[in-house]
Amino acid sequence: MQVSVEEFTTAVLTASRVLVGVSGRSLAEIDGTITPTQFRTLVVLSNNGEINMSTLADALAVNSSTAMRMVDRLITTGLVDRRDSPHNRREVLVRLTPTGARVVRRVTSRRRTEIAKIVAAMPTARRTELIAALRAFTEAAGEPDPRHEVAETMGW
Repeated sequence: MQVSVEEFTTAVLTASRVLVGVSGRSLAEIDGTITPTQFRTLVVLSNNGEINMSTLADALAVNSSTAMRMVDRLITTGLVDRRDSPHNRREVLVRLTPTGARVVRRVTSRRRTEIAKIVAAMPTARRTELIAALRAFTEAAGEPDPRHEVAETMGW
């Protein structure tokens, strides 16, 4: 059976509502003060380690001043640290604090648990189809496969 782009788009939008709900509940469970955008920043830092502000802004698809404001808020909450680069005085490096890393692990664990319950309710054959479809979808979107060591802790 041929599925139209419109049918597929509707199915993805519907599934995205489920995933947004899972994301919202997982963030609310930890303290309810971290926004999805702030969490995305934490995940980028978790996946990349210490990076400069330009790299962070590019990864978030925002301008540098927006990334800087985000980092300022996360520093205030103790989730992110910043320091001057030892190699370039004009460059600022940012990284997760141990508290920020714990937040990423807790939220990601909650998301994995909730998604696993949903997937477990699916027929096995449909799970295989879903994996193939999701891989094709992320490839078409240009999303790189996670590095093996990062895949278990991906939070976004």
